[in-house]
Amino acid sequence: MTGHKVGELRSTVLSMLLGALVLAMAIVVLGAMGCSSTNKATKGAVIGGAAGGVLGGVIGNQTGSTARGAIIGAVVGGAAGAIIGHKMDERAKVIEQNVPGATVERVGEGIQVTFPSGLLFGFDSYVVRSSAAANLDALAGSLGEYDDSNLMIVGHTDAIGSSDYNQDLSEHRAEAAASYLNGQGVSRHIATAGLGEREPVASNDTEDGRQQNRRVEVAIYASATLQEEARRQAERR
Repeated sequence: MTGHKVGELRSTVLSMLLGALVLAMAIVVLGAMGCSSTNKATKGAVIGGAAGGVLGGVIGNQTGSTARGAIIGAVVGGAAGAIIGHKMDERAKVIEQNVPGATVERVGEGIQVTFPSGLLFGFDSYVVRSSAAANLDALAGSLGEYDDSNLMIVGHTDAIGSSDYNQDLSEHRAEAAASYLNGQGVSRHIATAGLGEREPVASNDTEDGRQQNRRVEVAIYASATLQEEARRQAERR
């Protein structure tokens, strides 16, 4: 076998081993996320300890959720991750109590808040409805109390219409929601993204499915300040 072929074989074997390692770690992470009997704070430690931020981003991409990828990609893991997870447990409860109409989920060491687009915006519009003020005002109030978290807002549409139009609409809706929150006292920068019709959560063949796909997701995860504070607390234990 020539040296060139040996090099190709070595490269192929290394790629296969790396792929297997990533897959094994992903199974650990997803298993921790899916175990309903595991405390969310403990899940944060398991996910971070097993995978770290880079793999978290890979998992988010592979599972088709940019918002979840942002949250999982920011995990710290270990004892510090468990501390952050506990804080997010408490914050998720407050948001769920105070923000009607939203779905609040704990993900890794963060929180995902999902609003149906119809709740925030009119048909084919990215102007925030006046009737949505109570929902976004309540979210802004909760976020204002916890300024040690990073935020990302992701807009989504159904598959009706052109993909380019839907892409633009999703971007404008994410930016409009971020601008509204900033105007209500959330002073830190809010990252935004529009995914158009690329991350459906249901079939676009039915009206019910299309309604589920038209949504705005808010990813809430620890800032560098909160991560460092959690590390210091973990070291003192």
